[in-house]
Amino acid sequence: MKCSDCGEIHYEGQLRRASWVCRKCSFHFKIPARDYFDLLLDPGSFQELYADVGPVDFLGFRDTRSYSDRLKATQKKTGLTDAAIVGSAAIEGMPVAIGALEFGFMGGSMGSVVGEKIARILDFGRLRGWPAVTITATGGARMQEGILSLMQMAKTAGAVARMNRDGVPFISILTNPSTAGVLASYASLGDVIIAEPKALLGFAGPRVIQRTIRQELPPGFQSSEFFLGHGMVDIVAPRHELRSVLGRLLRFFGAARPSTEPAGQDGVIAQPAE
Repeated sequence: MKCSDCGEIHYEGQLRRASWVCRKCSFHFKIPARDYFDLLLDPGSFQELYADVGPVDFLGFRDTRSYSDRLKATQKKTGLTDAAIVGSAAIEGMPVAIGALEFGFMGGSMGSVVGEKIARILDFGRLRGWPAVTITATGGARMQEGILSLMQMAKTAGAVARMNRDGVPFISILTNPSTAGVLASYASLGDVIIAEPKALLGFAGPRVIQRTIRQELPPGFQSSEFFLGHGMVDIVAPRHELRSVLGRLLRFFGAARPSTEPAGQDGVIAQPAE
């Protein structure tokens, strides 16, 4: 496999043992969302929630093929109903509510299901007093759902605001790429924002920006390191250090507060009326 950053050739087995990080330039390859869970979470602690929430082709959208057909093909390929996987878990023995975007599902794009599941898992953590962690790998909003997709920016930002109001920590992890509507909403609102090295971050891509403003962009523009230097992320952490970084942050924020909210029959706390 060839590194897209430096061109170094790797054997897949070597890359896998190195957590999919280039030995030459430390570029971080994309990995599936569940692989992040394996890297970050205590073994066996992840319990998926809201897996039955699925997308609907509200608009009957069609480009070169219908949105319904794209969904069916992607669901068959990935085994997922949509791009977000959320649930409860533990990191170094501390409970967390966690959600990740699967880039392999339509570029990790945020449609109505992704926005709903992210908002639900943030509220789930808030009501239990558990810190929330999200992992983004995304091209942004899912344009096949039109305004219903863009509405998720406000929905997820509102869920983060409720966490902030109630004093429950939210940690956002940005991987390559983290762009557009997701970055412009909940992913940029963490109490702590962590980025993997050399990840592409931003609202629009660098080529679009350069063509729009008709100027040369600064070296490393829209990289994690550029964002760190300009105060837009708090930490740039290599993949093999992410678990220990999260552990230190969770201990810093303190143990999870026990929930006083009533749980439903399935043990899941009911969604707030707001």
